[in-house]
Amino acid sequence: MPGSPASSWAVYRARLKAVFHGADPRVCAAFWLFGLINNVLYVIILSSALDLVGPNVPKGVVLLADVIPSFLTKLCAPYFIHKIPYNVRILIFVALSACGMLIIALTPQLQDSRTIAIKMCGVMLASLSSGGGELSFLGLTHYYGHFALAAWGSGTGGAGLIGAGAYAIATNTLQISPRTSLLAFSFLPLIMVFSFFVILPLGPLRAGAERHGEYEPVGSGERDEEVDEETSHEREHEGLLSSSSTSGKSVTGAMNSFRANLHRARGLFFPYMLPLLLVYIAEYTINQGVAPTLLFPLSSSPFTEYRSFYSTYNAIYQVGVFISRSSTPFIRIHHLYIPSFLQVANLLLLTLHAMFDFIPSYYIVCVVIFWEGLLGGLVYVSTFAEITDNVPKEDREFSLGATSR
Repeated sequence: MPGSPASSWAVYRARLKAVFHGADPRVCAAFWLFGLINNVLYVIILSSALDLVGPNVPKGVVLLADVIPSFLTKLCAPYFIHKIPYNVRILIFVALSACGMLIIALTPQLQDSRTIAIKMCGVMLASLSSGGGELSFLGLTHYYGHFALAAWGSGTGGAGLIGAGAYAIATNTLQISPRTSLLAFSFLPLIMVFSFFVILPLGPLRAGAERHGEYEPVGSGERDEEVDEETSHEREHEGLLSSSSTSGKSVTGAMNSFRANLHRARGLFFPYMLPLLLVYIAEYTINQGVAPTLLFPLSSSPFTEYRSFYSTYNAIYQVGVFISRSSTPFIRIHHLYIPSFLQVANLLLLTLHAMFDFIPSYYIVCVVIFWEGLLGGLVYVSTFAEITDNVPKEDREFSLGATSR
């Protein structure tokens, strides 16, 4: 019967099937795991900040060590990282992450300045890996299309929930020591190796006839071999070049490549980088600066201690991020500045409340925090989806990585 539950379910299934038509399960699984593992250690490190530095050291030390190396990597690496094949990058990122976590976990649990400095070195190694991984995996989506980007975004959104939840369950519910928990989590980067070399199709694959035709090969030396063959043929016809001439041409070629990439980056700033930057600034300010001050009387809240407010706000924010970062197949935002300005409005609203205390209920703040997470995740995935749609193919891989900063 028309309008019956059975017919409604059939219509829903048909629409869902149409949305995901052409999606390769192996590609989606691999990129979801890339997003999850690349970001989950960042979340675990922030969740363990109190255990790493103790109660007498500002937790912002951990935040800075976890954010600045990643930011600098994403700022500089797009101009040279394309020289490194993806398979080599994966091994480098896994080694950096694992070594960083092992340094954190195996350093004695003392609270002196030397011990904390050693732990922060481990945090910075993991941060370098996370930053390089993000720009590399985003660049890699260029070869695999929209579903790879959607799976990556969903994985990064899930990292917040899974990372914070896993650390809380391990240390609170299971009563595992922070040191043992961090030691166990140090093996998580190996999942990226499995995802890349086992799950992800690496050769030229055929996608649906309506979508891509063939995947381009990644992580192999095929392109370099082709370039070498072309170069050798040219040299057969042109004669041998002197070493000084070759060196000069190499430097000139590198400088020309750098200038071309710098020109590309300038063209990305206003349409893509700036709205994403506004969202990042607003989110970091809310989550690290404003949210800890958004307290209400315990009698009007579901909590028995004030420390529960911040952890609850963070969990609600992560749920919003996960939902919106998983929404690319269903929702697309083309005007990126609109949600960016709405996020800045969230910052202004919550800052004014922190100063003048005019929001009457804790639950209203929870709604605003959830809305903050939705906006942040939506701008993130929509930015890279717009680049995939609008940037010319020859510039797309660089643009995806460079905008990740």
